[in-house]
Amino acid sequence: MISRICGTLLSIDEDRVEISTPGGVVYEVEVPLTVAQRLPAPGDEIELRTVHLVREDLSALYGFIEPLERTLFSRLLNASGVGGKLALAMLSTYSGRRLVQIIAGRDIPALVQVSGIGKKKAEKIMLELADRLDDLQTLRVVSGDGTEEVKEGMAEAAVRALVALGMPFAEADGLVRAALKEGKADGPDELIRRALANR
Repeated sequence: MISRICGTLLSIDEDRVEISTPGGVVYEVEVPLTVAQRLPAPGDEIELRTVHLVREDLSALYGFIEPLERTLFSRLLNASGVGGKLALAMLSTYSGRRLVQIIAGRDIPALVQVSGIGKKKAEKIMLELADRLDDLQTLRVVSGDGTEEVKEGMAEAAVRALVALGMPFAEADGLVRAALKEGKADGPDELIRRALANR
């Protein structure tokens, strides 16, 4: 079992990288887009946490930066009908933390934005995994007045409005999540303005 690969990053394609190890072996590792976008330039040293998937017709290495990403990928593979390709697509569409929120929160409209996932498959994935991701959820401090719930409601309203304007769901969701991090917003309209300004 190969659990980590350390070495020099030789090349980055859209969904795979090549890493040269000190022993002279070059590994090809498949990575989600959310990982590829955070890698250093070729020539730099890197370390990826890996999942080595071996089946009758397949032997592939999948690489991740954070422990959460690797753990989530492994759990996705335990869901019926989810293979390496689909699990990679899920983590290419959303960050690991966001994907945990989507599955644990049974957010079907968000999950069906992943290529290859329809409503029935989304429901099945959530049925099998929603209650098995508790340890991966980031602890959230919710104030007594329900501030966190209000923020989430504003975010959902802003995402719906951007989608209605023709923006792809995944892009709208990412922009709104980034807008939330900029500080307190008075309402969905302000989140929409921030999202469009950062586009």
